[in-house]
This record gives sequence, C-alpha cells and structure tokens, in this order.
Amino acid sequence: MKFGIVSDSSCDLQAEYTEKEQVSVVSFYVSFDGEHYLKEGKEAVITEFYQKMADNPGCYPKTSMPSIQDYMDAFRPFVEKGMPVLCICLTKTFSGSMQSAVSAKAEIEEEYPNARIEVMDSQLVTGLQGCLVKEAVRLRNADLELDEAVKRLEAVRPTGHIFFTTKDLKYLEHGGRIGKAACLAGSMLNIKPILQFCDKELGSTELCRGRKKSLHKIIEKFLDFVEKENINLDDYNLMTGQGLAVEDYEVFKEELRKELHKRGFAIDAWDEIQIGATIGVHTGPYPLGVGILKKCKR
Repeated sequence: MKFGIVSDSSCDLQAEYTEKEQVSVVSFYVSFDGEHYLKEGKEAVITEFYQKMADNPGCYPKTSMPSIQDYMDAFRPFVEKGMPVLCICLTKTFSGSMQSAVSAKAEIEEEYPNARIEVMDSQLVTGLQGCLVKEAVRLRNADLELDEAVKRLEAVRPTGHIFFTTKDLKYLEHGGRIGKAACLAGSMLNIKPILQFCDKELGSTELCRGRKKSLHKIIEKFLDFVEKENINLDDYNLMTGQGLAVEDYEVFKEELRKELHKRGFAIDAWDEIQIGATIGVHTGPYPLGVGILKKCKR
C-alpha cells in the first residue's frame, strides 16, 4: 500500500469491510445520559442504539467527537511503518472531528518529523462519507500515490447528494433544525419532512403528509434531480440507508428499483448501509433515504 486510510465512525462502513481493507476507524462516542459515553460501533451497537431510542421516545441521546488521542492512536501504526496517511473526516460543518484529527496530526509530526498525514474534510455525511472512503481504498489498491488520490477525491466530493426523511420531527426540533411550532404542527398533522444533504449542509426541500407519501416523494425528488442535472448513474455510487430496520425500507427499495427502470436506468443493486448514531441523534430511530456520489477517475 502506498498510503494508509483512516476515517471516523460517521462513515457508517461495515466492520467486515474496514477490517478487510485495513481502514482504521476512529469512533465517535454515544451517550443516553450525558455522562457515560460509549464508542460508536464498538461499545455501542447501532441497532441497540436505535432500539433504545424507539423504546424511550422521551430520550435524546448525544454524541461526542473523537479525541486527539483517538486519532493519534490510529495514525501511529501507519507512521511507524513509514507510510503516509490519508484521514477522511465527517464534514466540519457538522462536527469538530476534523479539528481533533488536525491536532493529532501536529502531535504525531512533532514526534515523527518525517511523518506525512493528510487530513481531508469529506464535506459529506454518513454513507456518502463511506463512499468517499471506498473510493480512496480503490485508488490506494490501484497503487496511486497519496497526492494523486487526494486530487481525485477532492474532484468528486462536491457531487454528493442525499434525499431522506424520518418519522418524527421532534429530534430535529430538539437539535435546533426546526422550530417548536413546526414540530407541533407536524406531529398533529402527521407531517413528514423531505430533507436533503448537499453542499455541506442539511436542508429541507418540502413537507409531506404521511410516511408512505414521504417515501414516494423522496424517490421522485431524487430521480427528478438526476434528470435535471443530466446525471449518468453509471458514473456514480448509488446507496440507500435506514436506521432501525423497518418494513418500509424493503417497499422503498422495490419502488426505487422500478422507477429507475422506468427512467432507463438498468440498476438492480446498490450499496446499502445502516445510518449511524452521528446522524441518528438528529433524526430519531427511523431515518431512511437515498444518495449518490460520483466515482473517481480510475
């Protein structure tokens, strides 16, 4: 390998993949009481995290970013082998995780003057951050040097776009994403938000009444966006994700598959993820959505 790869747990990659591809994952911390924090994906299993949210609807868990020491511990094994390191972090508009990585880089470079560590703001969240990490793995496995890999990754990261919804507006209200009045009205009228993530920001596109209609609207908004932007999905990574497993997700995937075929895209399979706690604390246990990120030039 020409370089090592590190990311934080908000990338939502499966442990089997990161272990196989030797990607070092630095965990966020999750807490339900504000005092006891567990490492996401290691000490805190994501399915159990969501189930606890579902079973305790008045509880609002918190996350805490990885520490400087956490990143130093991830960097050191690569540096001791004389290997450059690429660290891909959750967008800095959402978290200070990247700043911890930058501080860790400075500490390691003081300890190892010949160390080379590149800290990259993914400008992405959840599965799209994971897609960027996977692209980095493909470039590394193709024997590219670190500088060339960074150049290609920076070229595709602005193409990330997610459309998603959630069942309950109260978590968005609690996190300051919407006002109390909107949350109350939404709860009374069974209103579901149609949200999108793009350009490093989370924003609402519109509101929709009922879960079934909201899932249909996500697919419609996504495919309209693809057609409007003249996107060739063969050039993109496509992914879907959910929080706590629900039957809605299987229905959603089948409808997405059918609509893709109707619009001329012969796509039957794509990457699927479980959305992690870093986003889940803001959405509640039932986030569900679809996203794309352009593939790097090989």
